[in-house]
Amino acid sequence: MKLCKNLEENIQQANELLPIGLSFDLIARELYLGETKAYFLAINGMCKSDLIQQLFSDLQNPLYTKDGTVNDLRQFTAAKIGYSQVTFTDNWDTILHSLLSGPSVLLVDGFAEAVVIDARNYPTRGIEEPDTEKVTRGSRDGFVETLLFNTNLIRRRIRSPELTFEICSIGSISQTDVSLAYLGHLVNQSLLKEIRHALGSLSVTSLTMGAKSLEELLVKKRWYNPLPSIQITERPDVACSYLAEGHILILVDNSPTALILPCTIFQFTQSPEDYYKSPSVGTYFRLVRLGCILASLLLLPFFLLLTTHFPEFSLNIGLLASPDIGPVRMFFFVLAVEFALDLFKYSAAHSSSRFSGSLSVIGGLIIGDIAIEMNWASVEVIFYAAITLLTTLSLSSIEFGDAIRIYRIFLIAATGLFGLWGFLGGLFLVLLSAATTPTFAHMSYFWPLFPWNGTALKTLLFRSPTFLAQPSNVWKRHGKKHHI
Repeated sequence: MKLCKNLEENIQQANELLPIGLSFDLIARELYLGETKAYFLAINGMCKSDLIQQLFSDLQNPLYTKDGTVNDLRQFTAAKIGYSQVTFTDNWDTILHSLLSGPSVLLVDGFAEAVVIDARNYPTRGIEEPDTEKVTRGSRDGFVETLLFNTNLIRRRIRSPELTFEICSIGSISQTDVSLAYLGHLVNQSLLKEIRHALGSLSVTSLTMGAKSLEELLVKKRWYNPLPSIQITERPDVACSYLAEGHILILVDNSPTALILPCTIFQFTQSPEDYYKSPSVGTYFRLVRLGCILASLLLLPFFLLLTTHFPEFSLNIGLLASPDIGPVRMFFFVLAVEFALDLFKYSAAHSSSRFSGSLSVIGGLIIGDIAIEMNWASVEVIFYAAITLLTTLSLSSIEFGDAIRIYRIFLIAATGLFGLWGFLGGLFLVLLSAATTPTFAHMSYFWPLFPWNGTALKTLLFRSPTFLAQPSNVWKRHGKKHHI
Protein backbone atom coordinates (compact mmCIF):
# COMPACT_ATOMS: atom_id res chain seq x y z
CA MET A 1 0.00 0.00 0.00
CA LYS A 2 1.46 3.34 -1.10
CA LEU A 3 1.24 6.80 0.44
CA CYS A 4 -0.53 9.61 -1.34
CA LYS A 5 0.35 13.29 -1.56
CA ASN A 6 -2.62 14.44 0.48
CA LEU A 7 -1.68 14.53 4.17
CA GLU A 8 -5.27 14.22 5.41
CA GLU A 9 -5.71 10.95 3.53
CA ASN A 10 -2.41 9.67 4.95
CA ILE A 11 -3.53 10.60 8.48
CA GLN A 12 -6.82 8.79 7.93
CA GLN A 13 -4.94 5.73 6.70
CA ALA A 14 -2.66 5.85 9.75
CA ASN A 15 -5.69 5.87 12.05
CA GLU A 16 -7.08 2.82 10.27
CA LEU A 17 -3.82 0.88 10.54
CA LEU A 18 -2.81 1.92 14.08
CA PRO A 19 -4.78 2.21 17.35
CA ILE A 20 -4.06 5.93 17.59
CA GLY A 21 -5.95 7.37 20.55
CA LEU A 22 -6.51 3.92 22.08
CA SER A 23 -2.95 2.81 22.75
CA PHE A 24 -1.41 5.26 25.21
CA ASP A 25 2.18 4.72 24.01
CA LEU A 26 1.49 5.85 20.43
CA ILE A 27 2.56 9.47 19.87
CA ALA A 28 0.76 11.34 17.09
CA ARG A 29 1.41 15.09 16.60
CA GLU A 30 0.32 17.60 13.98
CA LEU A 31 3.16 20.00 13.13
CA TYR A 32 3.88 22.92 10.81
CA LEU A 33 7.16 23.18 8.92
CA GLY A 34 6.88 26.86 8.18
CA GLU A 35 3.54 26.95 6.39
CA THR A 36 3.62 23.27 5.37
CA LYS A 37 1.55 20.91 7.45
CA ALA A 38 3.15 17.71 8.74
CA TYR A 39 2.26 14.71 10.93
CA PHE A 40 4.57 12.91 13.34
CA LEU A 41 4.28 9.30 14.59
CA ALA A 42 6.41 7.56 17.24
CA ILE A 43 6.35 5.05 20.08
CA ASN A 44 6.72 6.61 23.51
CA GLY A 45 9.78 5.27 25.30
CA MET A 46 11.42 3.90 22.14
CA CYS A 47 12.71 7.20 20.76
CA LYS A 48 15.16 9.74 22.14
CA SER A 49 12.74 12.33 23.47
CA ASP A 50 15.31 15.08 23.95
CA LEU A 51 16.61 14.72 20.39
CA ILE A 52 13.10 14.67 18.88
CA GLN A 53 12.08 17.66 20.98
CA GLN A 54 15.10 19.65 19.83
CA LEU A 55 14.48 18.63 16.23
CA PHE A 56 10.87 19.79 16.36
CA SER A 57 11.88 23.02 18.02
CA ASP A 58 14.31 23.74 15.18
CA LEU A 59 11.90 22.73 12.41
CA GLN A 60 9.15 24.99 13.72
CA ASN A 61 11.44 27.96 14.38
CA PRO A 62 10.51 30.75 11.92
CA LEU A 63 14.17 31.71 11.52
CA TYR A 64 15.16 28.08 10.87
CA THR A 65 12.39 27.49 8.32
CA LYS A 66 12.30 30.90 6.73
CA ASP A 67 11.53 29.45 3.27
CA GLY A 68 7.90 29.17 4.39
CA THR A 69 6.91 26.11 2.39
CA VAL A 70 8.58 22.79 1.68
CA ASN A 71 9.02 22.34 -2.08
CA ASP A 72 11.54 19.49 -2.17
CA LEU A 73 11.29 17.00 0.70
CA ARG A 74 14.69 15.38 0.20
CA GLN A 75 16.46 18.72 -0.13
CA PHE A 76 14.59 20.05 2.90
CA THR A 77 15.57 16.97 4.94
CA ALA A 78 19.20 17.21 3.87
CA ALA A 79 19.35 20.89 4.79
CA LYS A 80 17.13 21.08 7.88
CA ILE A 81 17.11 17.69 9.62
CA GLY A 82 20.62 17.39 10.96
CA TYR A 83 20.39 13.79 12.08
CA SER A 84 22.54 11.05 10.64
CA GLN A 85 20.07 8.16 10.30
CA VAL A 86 17.27 9.35 8.02
CA THR A 87 15.63 7.31 5.23
CA PHE A 88 12.64 7.68 2.92
CA THR A 89 9.82 5.28 2.05
CA ASP A 90 6.52 5.42 0.21
CA ASN A 91 5.19 2.05 1.48
CA TRP A 92 2.86 1.68 4.46
CA ASP A 93 4.22 -1.78 5.32
CA THR A 94 7.72 -0.32 5.66
CA ILE A 95 6.38 2.58 7.70
CA LEU A 96 4.58 0.27 10.12
CA HIS A 97 7.59 -2.02 10.49
CA SER A 98 9.91 0.94 11.11
CA LEU A 99 7.53 2.62 13.54
CA LEU A 100 6.94 -0.51 15.60
CA SER A 101 10.68 -1.18 15.67
CA GLY A 102 11.47 2.18 17.25
CA PRO A 103 12.21 4.82 14.58
CA SER A 104 9.92 7.84 14.23
CA VAL A 105 7.98 8.74 11.08
CA LEU A 106 7.30 12.19 9.66
CA LEU A 107 4.58 12.68 7.01
CA VAL A 108 4.63 15.97 5.07
CA ASP A 109 1.74 17.41 3.11
CA GLY A 110 2.24 17.36 -0.65
CA PHE A 111 4.63 14.41 -0.72
CA ALA A 112 3.86 10.71 -1.22
CA GLU A 113 6.92 9.86 0.82
CA ALA A 114 7.62 9.56 4.55
CA VAL A 115 10.76 10.55 6.43
CA VAL A 116 11.90 7.79 8.79
CA ILE A 117 14.10 9.17 11.59
CA ASP A 118 15.99 6.39 13.35
CA ALA A 119 16.32 7.97 16.78
CA ARG A 120 15.32 4.81 18.64
CA ASN A 121 16.30 4.30 22.26
CA TYR A 122 15.61 0.79 23.57
CA PRO A 123 15.42 0.10 27.29
CA THR A 124 18.29 -2.23 28.16
CA ARG A 125 20.22 -3.64 31.09
CA GLY A 126 23.91 -3.12 31.70
CA ILE A 127 26.52 -5.18 29.88
CA GLU A 128 27.86 -7.74 32.35
CA GLU A 129 29.46 -11.17 32.40
CA PRO A 130 26.96 -14.02 31.83
CA ASP A 131 26.46 -16.26 34.87
CA THR A 132 26.59 -19.48 32.84
CA GLU A 133 29.96 -18.74 31.18
CA LYS A 134 32.08 -17.12 33.86
CA VAL A 135 35.87 -17.15 33.71
CA THR A 136 38.50 -16.33 36.31
CA ARG A 137 40.33 -14.08 33.86
CA GLY A 138 39.34 -12.33 30.66
CA SER A 139 36.64 -9.91 29.59
CA ARG A 140 33.60 -9.33 31.78
CA ASP A 141 31.11 -8.26 29.11
CA GLY A 142 28.29 -10.31 27.65
CA PHE A 143 25.51 -10.02 25.14
CA VAL A 144 22.34 -8.15 26.09
CA GLU A 145 18.79 -8.11 24.72
CA THR A 146 19.44 -5.28 22.24
CA LEU A 147 20.60 -6.44 18.81
CA LEU A 148 22.54 -3.28 17.97
CA PHE A 149 24.53 -3.46 21.21
CA ASN A 150 25.47 -7.07 20.45
CA THR A 151 26.72 -6.20 16.96
CA ASN A 152 28.79 -3.38 18.49
CA LEU A 153 30.39 -5.81 20.95
CA ILE A 154 31.45 -8.01 18.02
CA ARG A 155 32.54 -5.11 15.81
CA ARG A 156 34.69 -3.80 18.65
CA ARG A 157 36.72 -7.02 18.62
CA ILE A 158 36.82 -7.70 14.87
CA ARG A 159 37.59 -4.49 12.95
CA SER A 160 37.58 -6.11 9.54
CA PRO A 161 35.83 -4.72 6.46
CA GLU A 162 34.85 -8.33 5.72
CA LEU A 163 32.67 -8.50 8.84
CA THR A 164 29.07 -8.39 7.65
CA PHE A 165 25.76 -8.22 9.52
CA GLU A 166 22.78 -9.09 7.34
CA ILE A 167 19.36 -8.45 8.83
CA CYS A 168 15.91 -9.89 8.20
CA SER A 169 12.56 -10.01 9.96
CA ILE A 170 10.94 -13.26 11.15
CA GLY A 171 7.41 -13.73 12.47
CA SER A 172 4.22 -12.40 10.91
CA ILE A 173 3.15 -10.94 14.28
CA SER A 174 6.37 -10.35 16.22
CA GLN A 175 8.49 -9.30 13.19
CA THR A 176 11.61 -10.06 15.21
CA ASP A 177 14.89 -8.72 13.84
CA VAL A 178 17.40 -11.51 13.12
CA SER A 179 20.96 -10.84 11.98
CA LEU A 180 23.48 -13.09 10.22
CA ALA A 181 27.10 -12.32 11.14
CA TYR A 182 30.06 -13.67 9.17
CA LEU A 183 33.47 -12.83 7.72
CA GLY A 184 33.11 -12.72 3.95
CA HIS A 185 36.54 -14.14 3.08
CA LEU A 186 36.27 -17.08 5.51
CA VAL A 187 32.64 -18.16 5.40
CA ASN A 188 31.41 -21.20 3.48
CA GLN A 189 29.27 -19.55 0.80
CA SER A 190 27.07 -22.61 0.20
CA LEU A 191 26.29 -22.83 3.92
CA LEU A 192 25.58 -19.11 4.05
CA LYS A 193 23.19 -19.42 1.11
CA GLU A 194 21.37 -22.30 2.80
CA ILE A 195 20.97 -20.34 6.03
CA ARG A 196 19.56 -17.37 4.12
CA HIS A 197 17.07 -19.65 2.39
CA ALA A 198 16.10 -21.34 5.67
CA LEU A 199 15.47 -18.02 7.41
CA GLY A 200 13.57 -16.62 4.45
CA SER A 201 11.29 -19.67 4.19
CA LEU A 202 10.28 -19.83 7.86
CA SER A 203 6.52 -19.56 8.27
CA VAL A 204 5.90 -18.63 11.89
CA THR A 205 3.81 -16.06 13.72
CA SER A 206 6.38 -15.14 16.35
CA LEU A 207 9.62 -16.21 17.98
CA THR A 208 8.09 -16.70 21.41
CA MET A 209 11.30 -17.67 23.18
CA GLY A 210 13.68 -15.71 20.99
CA ALA A 211 16.85 -17.53 19.94
CA LYS A 212 15.64 -20.85 21.40
CA SER A 213 12.53 -20.80 19.21
CA LEU A 214 14.65 -20.03 16.16
CA GLU A 215 17.02 -22.89 17.03
CA GLU A 216 14.16 -25.40 17.07
CA LEU A 217 12.81 -24.04 13.79
CA LEU A 218 16.15 -24.35 12.02
CA VAL A 219 16.97 -27.90 13.19
CA LYS A 220 14.05 -30.22 13.81
CA LYS A 221 14.93 -33.06 16.20
CA ARG A 222 13.30 -36.25 17.41
CA TRP A 223 12.56 -36.94 21.06
CA TYR A 224 15.43 -39.42 21.18
CA ASN A 225 18.00 -36.75 20.24
CA PRO A 226 18.51 -34.68 23.43
CA LEU A 227 21.98 -33.42 22.46
CA PRO A 228 22.00 -29.77 21.31
CA SER A 229 22.31 -29.28 17.56
CA ILE A 230 23.32 -25.61 17.70
CA GLN A 231 25.80 -24.10 20.10
CA ILE A 232 24.71 -21.00 22.02
CA THR A 233 27.01 -18.49 23.68
CA GLU A 234 26.48 -15.28 25.64
CA ARG A 235 30.14 -14.21 25.44
CA PRO A 236 31.28 -11.86 22.65
CA ASP A 237 34.86 -13.17 22.79
CA VAL A 238 33.67 -16.75 22.20
CA ALA A 239 31.44 -15.61 19.34
CA CYS A 240 34.32 -13.73 17.72
CA SER A 241 36.64 -16.74 17.97
CA TYR A 242 34.11 -18.81 16.02
CA LEU A 243 33.71 -16.03 13.45
CA ALA A 244 37.48 -16.13 12.88
CA GLU A 245 37.19 -19.86 12.20
CA GLY A 246 34.65 -19.33 9.43
CA HIS A 247 31.49 -20.01 11.42
CA ILE A 248 28.25 -18.07 11.02
CA LEU A 249 26.50 -16.35 13.93
CA ILE A 250 22.77 -15.74 14.21
CA LEU A 251 21.80 -12.88 16.53
CA VAL A 252 18.16 -12.48 17.56
CA ASP A 253 16.76 -9.25 18.93
CA ASN A 254 15.55 -9.53 22.55
CA SER A 255 17.87 -12.53 23.14
CA PRO A 256 21.26 -12.13 24.88
CA THR A 257 22.73 -15.06 22.96
CA ALA A 258 24.37 -15.91 19.64
CA LEU A 259 23.67 -19.12 17.71
CA ILE A 260 26.79 -20.66 16.16
CA LEU A 261 26.58 -22.61 12.88
CA PRO A 262 27.66 -25.21 11.97
CA CYS A 263 27.87 -27.20 15.21
CA THR A 264 29.82 -30.29 16.24
CA ILE A 265 29.81 -32.26 19.50
CA PHE A 266 33.39 -31.19 20.27
CA GLN A 267 32.34 -27.54 20.56
CA PHE A 268 30.58 -28.39 23.82
CA THR A 269 33.83 -29.65 25.34
CA GLN A 270 35.48 -26.24 24.94
CA SER A 271 35.57 -23.43 27.47
CA PRO A 272 36.90 -19.86 27.21
CA GLU A 273 38.71 -20.56 30.48
CA ASP A 274 41.17 -22.77 28.56
CA TYR A 275 42.41 -19.82 26.52
CA TYR A 276 42.91 -17.48 29.46
CA LYS A 277 45.46 -19.87 30.97
CA SER A 278 48.83 -21.14 29.74
CA PRO A 279 48.73 -23.93 27.12
CA SER A 280 49.78 -26.65 29.59
CA VAL A 281 47.23 -25.64 32.23
CA GLY A 282 44.52 -25.19 29.61
CA THR A 283 45.26 -28.65 28.19
CA TYR A 284 45.05 -30.20 31.66
CA PHE A 285 41.65 -28.71 32.41
CA ARG A 286 40.38 -29.61 28.93
CA LEU A 287 41.34 -33.26 29.45
CA VAL A 288 39.74 -33.16 32.90
CA ARG A 289 36.56 -31.84 31.31
CA LEU A 290 36.56 -34.62 28.72
CA GLY A 291 36.91 -37.13 31.57
CA CYS A 292 34.04 -35.42 33.38
CA ILE A 293 31.77 -36.05 30.39
CA LEU A 294 32.43 -39.79 30.60
CA ALA A 295 32.13 -39.80 34.40
CA SER A 296 28.87 -37.86 34.32
CA LEU A 297 27.40 -40.36 31.87
CA LEU A 298 28.76 -43.67 33.17
CA LEU A 299 29.65 -43.41 36.88
CA LEU A 300 26.22 -44.00 38.42
CA PRO A 301 25.04 -46.65 35.87
CA PHE A 302 28.35 -48.52 36.20
CA PHE A 303 28.18 -48.33 40.01
CA LEU A 304 24.63 -49.71 39.88
CA LEU A 305 25.72 -52.52 37.55
CA LEU A 306 28.59 -53.66 39.79
CA THR A 307 26.76 -53.39 43.10
CA THR A 308 23.59 -55.17 41.94
CA HIS A 309 25.03 -57.92 39.72
CA PHE A 310 28.62 -58.27 40.97
CA PRO A 311 28.32 -57.54 44.74
CA GLU A 312 31.32 -59.66 45.80
CA PHE A 313 33.57 -57.87 43.32
CA SER A 314 32.21 -54.53 44.54
CA LEU A 315 33.02 -55.41 48.14
CA ASN A 316 36.55 -56.52 47.27
CA ILE A 317 37.43 -53.29 45.47
CA GLY A 318 35.79 -51.09 48.12
CA LEU A 319 33.01 -49.81 45.86
CA LEU A 320 30.32 -51.00 48.30
CA ALA A 321 30.52 -51.05 52.09
CA SER A 322 27.02 -52.35 52.89
CA PRO A 323 26.62 -55.93 51.63
CA ASP A 324 23.03 -56.27 52.89
CA ILE A 325 21.55 -53.89 50.27
CA GLY A 326 19.60 -55.87 47.68
CA PRO A 327 19.52 -55.12 43.94
CA VAL A 328 15.99 -53.69 44.02
CA ARG A 329 16.75 -51.36 46.91
CA MET A 330 20.00 -50.24 45.29
CA PHE A 331 18.16 -49.48 42.05
CA PHE A 332 15.61 -47.46 44.01
CA PHE A 333 18.37 -45.66 45.93
CA VAL A 334 20.16 -44.59 42.74
CA LEU A 335 17.00 -43.33 41.04
CA ALA A 336 15.81 -41.49 44.15
CA VAL A 337 19.14 -39.74 44.69
CA GLU A 338 19.39 -38.88 40.99
CA PHE A 339 16.03 -37.12 41.02
CA ALA A 340 16.76 -35.49 44.39
CA LEU A 341 19.99 -33.96 43.05
CA ASP A 342 18.11 -32.61 40.04
CA LEU A 343 15.53 -31.14 42.41
CA PHE A 344 18.22 -29.38 44.43
CA LYS A 345 19.91 -28.08 41.29
CA TYR A 346 16.80 -26.57 39.74
CA SER A 347 15.35 -25.24 42.99
CA ALA A 348 18.64 -23.46 43.68
CA ALA A 349 18.81 -22.13 40.11
CA HIS A 350 15.29 -20.64 40.21
CA SER A 351 15.29 -19.32 43.76
CA SER A 352 16.53 -15.91 44.85
CA SER A 353 20.29 -15.51 44.99
CA ARG A 354 19.98 -14.70 48.69
CA PHE A 355 18.67 -18.20 49.39
CA SER A 356 20.05 -20.40 46.60
CA GLY A 357 23.42 -21.08 48.25
CA SER A 358 22.05 -21.92 51.68
CA LEU A 359 19.14 -23.84 50.15
CA SER A 360 21.37 -26.17 48.15
CA VAL A 361 24.01 -26.74 50.87
CA ILE A 362 21.87 -26.98 54.02
CA GLY A 363 19.05 -28.77 52.21
CA GLY A 364 21.47 -31.34 50.78
CA LEU A 365 23.09 -32.00 54.15
CA ILE A 366 19.85 -32.32 56.08
CA ILE A 367 17.92 -34.38 53.54
CA GLY A 368 20.94 -36.59 52.77
CA ASP A 369 21.48 -37.38 56.44
CA ILE A 370 17.79 -38.07 57.06
CA ALA A 371 17.57 -40.26 53.94
CA ILE A 372 20.41 -42.44 55.24
CA GLU A 373 18.87 -42.70 58.72
CA MET A 374 15.51 -43.73 57.24
CA ASN A 375 17.14 -46.25 54.87
CA TRP A 376 15.95 -44.33 51.83
CA ALA A 377 19.53 -44.09 50.56
CA SER A 378 23.03 -45.28 51.37
CA VAL A 379 26.24 -43.41 51.95
CA GLU A 380 27.81 -44.94 48.83
CA VAL A 381 24.95 -43.87 46.56
CA ILE A 382 24.99 -40.29 47.85
CA PHE A 383 28.79 -40.14 47.45
CA TYR A 384 28.83 -41.31 43.83
CA ALA A 385 25.79 -39.19 43.00
CA ALA A 386 27.55 -36.12 44.39
CA ILE A 387 30.61 -36.85 42.23
CA THR A 388 28.30 -37.21 39.23
CA LEU A 389 26.70 -33.86 40.00
CA LEU A 390 30.10 -32.17 40.24
CA THR A 391 31.22 -33.62 36.91
CA THR A 392 27.99 -32.41 35.29
CA LEU A 393 28.44 -28.89 36.70
CA SER A 394 31.97 -28.79 35.27
CA LEU A 395 30.57 -28.82 31.72
CA SER A 396 30.52 -25.35 30.20
CA SER A 397 27.31 -25.92 28.21
CA ILE A 398 24.10 -26.26 30.23
CA GLU A 399 22.24 -27.79 27.25
CA PHE A 400 24.94 -30.42 26.79
CA GLY A 401 24.96 -31.24 30.52
CA ASP A 402 21.17 -31.66 30.54
CA ALA A 403 21.39 -34.03 27.56
CA ILE A 404 24.01 -36.11 29.39
CA ARG A 405 21.64 -36.26 32.37
CA ILE A 406 18.84 -37.69 30.19
CA TYR A 407 21.22 -40.30 28.80
CA ARG A 408 22.35 -41.19 32.34
CA ILE A 409 18.81 -41.70 33.64
CA PHE A 410 18.08 -43.93 30.65
CA LEU A 411 21.23 -45.97 31.35
CA ILE A 412 20.30 -46.29 35.04
CA ALA A 413 16.82 -47.56 34.14
CA ALA A 414 18.15 -50.01 31.54
CA THR A 415 20.82 -51.33 33.92
CA GLY A 416 18.44 -51.69 36.86
CA LEU A 417 15.86 -53.57 34.79
CA PHE A 418 18.03 -55.76 32.55
CA GLY A 419 21.44 -55.95 34.22
CA LEU A 420 24.61 -56.26 32.14
CA TRP A 421 22.77 -56.62 28.83
CA GLY A 422 20.66 -53.59 29.71
CA PHE A 423 23.80 -51.56 30.40
CA LEU A 424 25.47 -52.62 27.13
CA GLY A 425 22.29 -52.21 25.10
CA GLY A 426 21.55 -48.84 26.67
CA LEU A 427 25.09 -47.66 25.96
CA PHE A 428 24.70 -48.72 22.33
CA LEU A 429 21.41 -46.81 22.04
CA VAL A 430 23.02 -43.72 23.60
CA LEU A 431 25.84 -43.83 21.04
CA LEU A 432 23.28 -44.35 18.27
CA SER A 433 21.25 -41.38 19.49
CA ALA A 434 24.37 -39.18 19.56
CA ALA A 435 25.42 -40.35 16.09
CA THR A 436 22.00 -39.56 14.61
CA THR A 437 21.76 -36.09 16.16
CA PRO A 438 20.70 -33.78 13.31
CA THR A 439 22.65 -30.64 12.48
CA PHE A 440 21.97 -27.73 10.20
CA ALA A 441 22.59 -28.50 6.52
CA HIS A 442 23.36 -32.10 7.53
CA MET A 443 26.92 -31.26 8.52
CA SER A 444 28.83 -33.96 10.39
CA TYR A 445 28.10 -33.82 14.14
CA PHE A 446 31.31 -35.72 14.88
CA TRP A 447 33.73 -33.64 12.80
CA PRO A 448 36.77 -33.86 12.92
CA LEU A 449 36.42 -37.58 13.76
CA PHE A 450 34.19 -38.01 10.72
CA PRO A 451 35.26 -36.93 8.23
CA TRP A 452 38.76 -37.30 9.68
CA ASN A 453 40.90 -34.22 10.26
CA GLY A 454 43.80 -35.08 12.57
CA THR A 455 45.17 -31.56 12.86
CA ALA A 456 41.82 -30.11 13.89
CA LEU A 457 41.18 -32.98 16.33
CA LYS A 458 44.56 -32.41 17.96
CA THR A 459 43.73 -28.71 18.39
CA LEU A 460 40.39 -29.59 19.96
CA LEU A 461 41.86 -32.09 22.42
CA PHE A 462 44.96 -30.11 23.34
CA ARG A 463 45.30 -26.38 24.00
CA SER A 464 47.89 -25.23 21.47
CA PRO A 465 49.81 -21.94 21.64
CA THR A 466 48.11 -19.15 19.75
CA PHE A 467 50.71 -18.95 16.96
CA LEU A 468 50.16 -22.65 16.14
CA ALA A 469 46.37 -22.69 16.36
CA GLN A 470 45.48 -20.08 13.76
CA PRO A 471 42.20 -20.95 11.99
CA SER A 472 43.76 -20.68 8.53
CA ASN A 473 46.08 -23.57 9.41
CA VAL A 474 43.56 -25.84 11.12
CA TRP A 475 39.89 -25.57 10.23
CA LYS A 476 39.58 -27.24 6.84
CA ARG A 477 37.35 -30.05 5.63
CA HIS A 478 38.39 -32.77 3.22
CA GLY A 479 41.63 -30.93 2.46
CA LYS A 480 39.69 -28.12 0.76
CA LYS A 481 39.83 -24.44 1.57
CA HIS A 482 36.24 -24.36 2.76
CA HIS A 483 36.15 -23.56 6.44
CA ILE A 484 33.55 -24.95 8.79
